[in-house]
Amino acid sequence: MANKRVLAFFVVSIILFASSPIASHQKCVVEAVEGEQFVTRKQRNEAEAHAFEELRKQGQDEVGHTAEAAALRHYQLRKKKRKGLLGKKEKSLAEVLFPGVAAELYTPDEDVFMMTDLVQSKKTHVPFEYYDLPVCPAPPLADFRRRHRTQRKNLGARLQGVELKPAPFTLKVKQNQPCRKLCTMDIGPRKVRWLRKLVERQYRVHVTFDSLPVLMRSSELNYAVRGYPVGFKAPPSYTGLTHDEYFLYNHLKFTITYLDEPNGEGIYITGFDVHPVTLAHDDSTCNGDSSYSPKNSPSTYLTLRTGTIGEELKVTFSYEVEWVPSELPWEDRWDVYLIGSPDDDIHFFAIVNSLMIVLFLTGAIATIMIRTLRKDITTYNEMSMLEDGQDETGWKLLHGDVFRPPSYWPMALSVLVGNGAQIGVAFFISMLAAVLKLLNPIKKGHTLTALVVLYVLSGCVAGYVSARVYKFCDAKNWKMNTVMTAMALPGVLVGIFTVLNVFLSFAGAATAVGFVTLLALFALWVCVSAPLVFIGAFFGLKAPKLEVPTKTNQIARYVPELPWYGSPPVSCILGGILPFGSVCIELFFIMSALWLHQIYYVMGFLLAVLLILAATCAQVSIVMAYLQLCSEDHRWWWKSFFNCASAGIYLFLYSLWFLVSRLELVGVLPVVVYLTYMSMISVLFSIFCGSVGFMCAFAFNKTIYGALKVD
Repeated sequence: MANKRVLAFFVVSIILFASSPIASHQKCVVEAVEGEQFVTRKQRNEAEAHAFEELRKQGQDEVGHTAEAAALRHYQLRKKKRKGLLGKKEKSLAEVLFPGVAAELYTPDEDVFMMTDLVQSKKTHVPFEYYDLPVCPAPPLADFRRRHRTQRKNLGARLQGVELKPAPFTLKVKQNQPCRKLCTMDIGPRKVRWLRKLVERQYRVHVTFDSLPVLMRSSELNYAVRGYPVGFKAPPSYTGLTHDEYFLYNHLKFTITYLDEPNGEGIYITGFDVHPVTLAHDDSTCNGDSSYSPKNSPSTYLTLRTGTIGEELKVTFSYEVEWVPSELPWEDRWDVYLIGSPDDDIHFFAIVNSLMIVLFLTGAIATIMIRTLRKDITTYNEMSMLEDGQDETGWKLLHGDVFRPPSYWPMALSVLVGNGAQIGVAFFISMLAAVLKLLNPIKKGHTLTALVVLYVLSGCVAGYVSARVYKFCDAKNWKMNTVMTAMALPGVLVGIFTVLNVFLSFAGAATAVGFVTLLALFALWVCVSAPLVFIGAFFGLKAPKLEVPTKTNQIARYVPELPWYGSPPVSCILGGILPFGSVCIELFFIMSALWLHQIYYVMGFLLAVLLILAATCAQVSIVMAYLQLCSEDHRWWWKSFFNCASAGIYLFLYSLWFLVSRLELVGVLPVVVYLTYMSMISVLFSIFCGSVGFMCAFAFNKTIYGALKVD
């Protein structure tokens, strides 16, 4: 009986939602739920799920402006709107995506601007600026600069190619703009061929208004996608020709939905849509008739081609704006952008998967430490008190060689371990700042700027760790070690980035960094990062040498033949599987955000994955080090590093799979850009994992040999 009353209650709520304003409906639903004391949370969830399925069966879309569509979006995204340790409190997606950002109030008849963003495609990661296209010029910048005088391009935005420029479309708040011709452009054959290539590669133009990306949505097809295409390609079956034909979108119909401020002082923007039209203008189009609105019709398509003898293509650009009142709360205006995105449960399951790996390794280490090692240490210490003790076996034989410094490239090892510590500290603090809402994702480039700045400021960590390791190795060329720590890895990354930037500049890409930005990066490296490395190295060299519990013999012990799992490359291949496996599920979403232009906002999950990765590397390193010592191999230094660093190889192989299976890149340069950046990311990932593995293996060896009673 109770279940029937719950179901009837929720169905009535959906009907009320369809016939009343959205905000008041949500309030009524909350009050009704609170009034039904007999309703359990499980029963309510079941009733909501049933009502949701009924609406879907009726063909209700999720992207429209109707109350039913908003209700479906609210249900679909309910798990993304949870906060608290147990996820019992609700909040809006605006608080999740853009913490601390308040709604901006616009007054009627106020002059406002749309902002241009990148012109980009999923088929090629070579974006262009909006004004690289043959479009109408920007409006006068005086009023624009007055309104946006507090906004500045940060370093991350410059590296991403984002530049704040007003779009050529002028509009006034709450004033509908009928079809208006902006300008007429003569496009030469070369530009026409370039535009046809952009259409072929499915480039989309991105514009924002009140920080909302422009959205193409269709209630009939139930889809919503950011940006609008440059044009479209029609096959011969559509045009009746013998070849594909290209058409250019030159008319834009903008629809801006708004919510009136309760006191009538202005409005809040709740939606920003566009409907592109291809239209061959003549004297009868956009002639001042307010009732005229162009539509896509094959008879008026604008063909993207020049004349038979190469005449320029004359294109007239136009637009119209419609302001539509809406009852959608400002806080829920981002809901439609996340429809179809992976549910937070998938991220949660990824964390659970990683935790299972950690628990498995923890069990293995507990077995080693509590049972095997304790028994070995107790037996060894008891035998050492007897005159006729038994011969030493296994890892106990190596107490005189286990802390023997590596005979090959101790400087390289010190530099890599120091750089790995720097990477880990910078990334951890960046994610922690994002979780604590210190970074504002709505400002493009802030997260990247934080990563770069924190990496530079963490140079002191690299210098200190590298100097401590190098000093323990009894090496003497500490000056070269410090210089290599400061210059080697950053120099390689800057060099690769500079070479790639040359190719992007020749291609005219928006992500091609200017000389001033390159100079700023070089100044950060030479004038900030390097001195901090020297300061860290100074304190590292002044600190006492790392103490170990045993003395090193003068002559190195002979290493017997190792089992198949104890020698490279097999040990490295085995060691890198679990660290990569602990992050591979979350890695898919990160790659999709980087290369498929999806929204990634779960920084808390990302921080958890980072901690789980570090814990996995530590435990893998301990297990591998123990197995190696049991094989009487005291050369653990480089092996402990590469056993975990090999996870970077798996990351690069995963990126190759992602390239083949998920991306549809066209051209050589996009593939080169992708492989270059993924190679750099894989190297940084590898160095971080290797650094964690080395430091944990060193601590493990100090612990177990410190428990032995050695003369």
